[in-house]
Parts: sequence; C-alpha cells; structure tokens
Amino acid sequence: MPLLCLLATLWLPPARALPMAEPPVLAASASAPQWVSVPRARGRLSAADIGLVINQDDPYSVAVGAHYIRQRQLAPNQVLRLSLPQRAVLTAAEFGALQQAIEQRFGPRTQALALAWAAPYAVECNSLTGALAMGFDAGLCSNSCGAAQRSPYFNSPSGRPFTDHGLRPSMLLAAPSTEAALALIDRGLRADGSLVRRGRPPVQVLLLRTDDAARNVRMAVYPPAGLLQRPGVQLRIGPEAELATARHVLMAITGSVKPPLSPAPDWLPGALADHLTSYGGAWQGTHGQGTVMDWIASGVTASHGTVSEPCNHLQKFPHPQLLLLHYLQGSTALEAYWKSVAWPQQSLFVGDPLAAPFSAAGRAAATGPAPAPGPR
Repeated sequence: MPLLCLLATLWLPPARALPMAEPPVLAASASAPQWVSVPRARGRLSAADIGLVINQDDPYSVAVGAHYIRQRQLAPNQVLRLSLPQRAVLTAAEFGALQQAIEQRFGPRTQALALAWAAPYAVECNSLTGALAMGFDAGLCSNSCGAAQRSPYFNSPSGRPFTDHGLRPSMLLAAPSTEAALALIDRGLRADGSLVRRGRPPVQVLLLRTDDAARNVRMAVYPPAGLLQRPGVQLRIGPEAELATARHVLMAITGSVKPPLSPAPDWLPGALADHLTSYGGAWQGTHGQGTVMDWIASGVTASHGTVSEPCNHLQKFPHPQLLLLHYLQGSTALEAYWKSVAWPQQSLFVGDPLAAPFSAAGRAAATGPAPAPGPR
C-alpha cells in the first residue's frame, strides 16, 4: 500500500532518517511536549503586496478573480490575465510559460500570489504553489518520497518573502464551486481583525489524534495542551471525533484518510485545518482520500494537502505549533501556512491568502466593502 509508505522511521529526527539537517523544531522527541521557538514577525502581507492571476479561459477563474479584486480592492497593475489549460496537472513546458508570464508582469513590489482557479494545481509531481515559489523540481518525481528543497521562508520572521528570500508564496482560491469560492473570499475578509478585541468568546485550537499510526506522526510535535498566553485561545488535544462537537473552532490538525466533516464543524471566519495523508492536495484524483476541498466545503478559510506521494516526513506537512504561533502574531493565512512547512515542493496551499484574524491592521481593512452573506 503506497499511502505514506507506512515508514515507521520517517518521524524520527531528520539527521537520523534523511541526508538533510533540519532545525530542532522538526525533531520528534520522547520527552514531555514543549513549545518551540518562533521569531517575532517583521510585518505582514497586505492586499497591496498580492499579485492576482486569472485564467481568462475559465469562467470560474474570471468570476472568482473579479470578486477578489472587488473585496480586496486590488489595483489593475496587481492583476495578470492569461490562458491556462483547465486540467489538474501542467507539463513542465506549460508551467514554464506561466512562470515567465508572472515574472514579466509582477515586479519587486509583489510579494505573494493569489491564483484564481481550482485547477491546475500541480506540475507533474510538484504542487503548483510549491513550483511557483521554489522552482520546478523534476528530480523529485523519480522519488517523491525523498528529501525536497528546504524553504528559506520556513519559520522566518520575514513579512517580505520576495524581498528577503526571492520567492513568492501563493495560494489557490479554490473551492468546489464558484459560489463556494465567493463565500471563501468573504470569510477571509470577515476574518480580518476579528479576534483582536477583548471579551470575545474563547476560540478553540484542536490538535487531534487517530489510530492511524502512519498519518498520526505530527502528534510527536504537538505542544502541551491548555490555555495559551494569548487570552481567549484554548488548545485541546483529543480524539478526532471531538471535531464534530467543538465550538468556535479556529484551527484543527489531524492525520487520517478522511476527516469527519459531516456535520460541518463550527468554524470561525479565518479557520485553518488540514489532515496528513498522501493525496490531500490532489482533489481531482481517485485515491479515495479526503482533500483540501472537503475542508473548504465545510467552511474553513485555508487548508493544505500534498499532490503526490510524500511519505510521512514531518518536513512536508504543516508543523502545528508554527502554524498556530505565526497566525497568533497577526500573520496572514498564507504566511502562517507557508512558514510552517519546511519542504513545500509537493504542498498545495488553498484558501484566502490575506485572512488575518489576529491582525489589528486587518481589523481596519475589514471595514471596507461589505462581504456578501455566506456560511462561516
């Protein structure tokens, strides 16, 4: 069975399992759970930093792109319209043409990208978001379970990824339908600054466990449970079944073939959630696994999944603590997710890149155009 290869040694510290050294935050430990170190963020992305790419041959992309321009008040010079194949996987040549068009359109002011489509989402075995930031790695396709390039943006304090690291992280504005994508964008806008005020109801962060040993490896880097220093944020470690009954959920992390999302959890605007499995990013595949689209359809604002068999390297999936701690600093969903994955070559990042519920600046931005009604 190829799913995650069931390699029991892959959760061990990278120095023992892989030929590439990694920071201590990725080393599984037999000691008591503890919090990792996260640098203080130097600013955050804003709408002015985003380049939006629209596939003019795809009605979904045209409608979603127009809504994002309106809701985030993007200027004309922030938008690139081009033609792309409407299928899941691009060839290396097709990707090269896309990459060239992006480089010609956007200058040094553009720090990150929003891709207004649901497909394409891969370049051969690479994710589209990974290839756009890190470059296409053809060699990885001969052994997709092997080590990948380490992102210089991993756990970085940078608020300017292109300026500081020469890469533009991106997210797909992907959802099961055009209507669902518009609702996703509106959730992202409603999230901005929504958790800054004092006296609000506490929000829940769920780090979940399952009996699936191969997919449950991130438990090795779960922190201690309980209240965080951030007021009003409660972290709980429990069985995956708790997802269905938890209230005011900001974040959920699990490891399973298909997370339990019916009925939909009580997500807050700006909620982040993902599950560790082989093909969570290959949403058009026939692998029988839950995908990022399931999370988006249930009401989250951003998610993550891999598009080709990654095996269960901790480096290829979001680190729960880094994802949470960067988000709590006021970083956007794009920044928090990208800074939590050390080897993002196979990682597909999906959602509203600008959602930032803990940003005081985001609270001011959220007073702009009123979002259309939609589910939380």
